[in-house]
Amino acid sequence: MRFGVYLPTFAGPHLGFDQAALVKDFARKAEDLGFDALWVAEHFLEAPGLYGTVWMSPLLCLAHAASVTTRIRLATGLLILPYYHPVMLAREIQTLWHLSGGRFVLGVGPGWDQHEFETLGMTLAERGRRTDEMLAALRRLLTERDVSFAGRYYRFEHVTIEPLLPRVPELWVGGGSKIQTSLSPDKPYIAPAVLARIAGADGWLARAAGNQQMVKDDVRTIRDYLAGHGRDPDTLRYGHLNFLHLVDTTDREEALRLQRPVFERVMGTHRTFETLQQSYFLGTTQEIVARIRDLEASGVQDLVLAVCDYDLDQLERFASEIAGRFRREQSP
Repeated sequence: MRFGVYLPTFAGPHLGFDQAALVKDFARKAEDLGFDALWVAEHFLEAPGLYGTVWMSPLLCLAHAASVTTRIRLATGLLILPYYHPVMLAREIQTLWHLSGGRFVLGVGPGWDQHEFETLGMTLAERGRRTDEMLAALRRLLTERDVSFAGRYYRFEHVTIEPLLPRVPELWVGGGSKIQTSLSPDKPYIAPAVLARIAGADGWLARAAGNQQMVKDDVRTIRDYLAGHGRDPDTLRYGHLNFLHLVDTTDREEALRLQRPVFERVMGTHRTFETLQQSYFLGTTQEIVARIRDLEASGVQDLVLAVCDYDLDQLERFASEIAGRFRREQSP
């Protein structure tokens, strides 16, 4: 299993220069600790009930991280494609590819927040079709000259983004089952259109807002879909993102008491704490490790660990108490 970490790009109301500067410190430390990748989130408006924070610009933050690292991969997890125009996004991807020495990983999703879509003059019902058009346009813009495109939402003629990339960046698609709530339109299963999108990608990133069984069921669903459509299921990477905050106790109730205010600061309080426990890595470190082992046994190969704050101590604990434990067990 490979371990990546979420770059903490939280943009709360009290964000200051000192806190923003920690993005660089976190990126350096993550690379020094041997993590495989840095991932960044995208949501520019708060969505009460699903999370209680917003995040800084994902591509700008990855460029920032690229300037202080040399090895660690830099991934969007996830970039919400309908929020962009393909021509401008192709230029930004091409720029970040070169600034990072080819370390950029393009993780994408269709989004789900109706308020964000309406703010940008779109409807939520367009999200899937816009995402697929964006992917089709980006594949050509990044690797071809004199591109013309005539889609339902995006149209342009004779566009060349120089210099062309040698290939489309490694592509990850997000999606999957989610615990159903009136606050989100997403369902507790993978939609057929999402399965088709995953089938054209290099990796899949399971969302954090499902539960343990949903992630395992989704792995099986995707593998069956790929096999049924002529693709070897082993040619896809299977990943999962989840938030955690490690604490110094072996007592579950005490661990939850310490973790609750930390999680509610990021997730908000509209969902019950019991619901949060179904989705996120809460409880003792031993319990969290057991959940990760269970996911690994089901076929998850990449785990993205997300801190709930700008906390370098937590990052070091992720390396020693989570990733380090798996590395020790897997070493000959």
